[in-house]
Amino acid sequence: MILVGTASWADKNLIDSGLFYPAHVKTPSDRLGFYAGQFPLVEVDSSYYALLSERNAALWVERTPPGFLFDVKSFRLFTQHQTPPNVLPADIRAALGPVGKKNVYYRDLPEELRGELWLRFRSALKPLKEASKLGVVLFQFPPWFVYRRSNFEHIAVCAQLMEGFRIAVEFRHRSWFEDKHCEETLEFERSRGLTHVVVDEPQGFANSIPSIWEITSSEIAVVRLHGRNREAWNQKGFESSTDRFNYLYSADELRDLADSIQKLGARTRETHVLFNNNFGNFAQRNAADLQHLLVKH
Repeated sequence: MILVGTASWADKNLIDSGLFYPAHVKTPSDRLGFYAGQFPLVEVDSSYYALLSERNAALWVERTPPGFLFDVKSFRLFTQHQTPPNVLPADIRAALGPVGKKNVYYRDLPEELRGELWLRFRSALKPLKEASKLGVVLFQFPPWFVYRRSNFEHIAVCAQLMEGFRIAVEFRHRSWFEDKHCEETLEFERSRGLTHVVVDEPQGFANSIPSIWEITSSEIAVVRLHGRNREAWNQKGFESSTDRFNYLYSADELRDLADSIQKLGARTRETHVLFNNNFGNFAQRNAADLQHLLVKH
């Protein structure tokens, strides 16, 4: 089973473009309903910026048809990204006390507060999981999260704390797949039941990961497509982060990807393919075209 979707259905750039949602589709609930009529899968990116609420997850269950799946991105603090204190729940902020810097990191929080955040994150996922609408929980680590023993250990802790959920791991530093590190990284994921995320993205940078079409779980594979805009990949100063993903895959590129995806999908029970080239309606256009190609195959 190969499911195709996009990263987010509520991206401001997508809504403002007017190129995907019909004019009468104006509310968040209507947008999700319309999106779910086009694709069987979506990635939730808002959960990276702030903790997902159990109420929102329950509403998503109600607003989507049976079989629709949500892949949910991990909260940023857990993946060792910089986290502004004001995105933490109010009681957690109060318990943390005054913070004399712009951002906090995972290591800055006492163990009991980290534990409470993990508890709330898992709890918020329950409505999706109980309705069989939760795909994977995506842990996308930052470019400064490089190949090193302590970082392996952190991933192992995340996997342990998320026991019972399907976890997918995406790296953003090439050191994880350089030379002999590649097989070690894949074997680490296999041994813990973690899903290796296959990426397609611009190459030639330290934060570029090669496309490694391998599976580490017989249950599920995940492919995330970021576009191939080399000029914008590490450019600073964009008005919107979507400018970084200003890339529309060509018909030939999609045909090549469809072939690789089919071969990957033959080796695992379920395959999720998510377009993250979220500039205007590029992701939705490419996702629709790829769905068509996969049906033809």
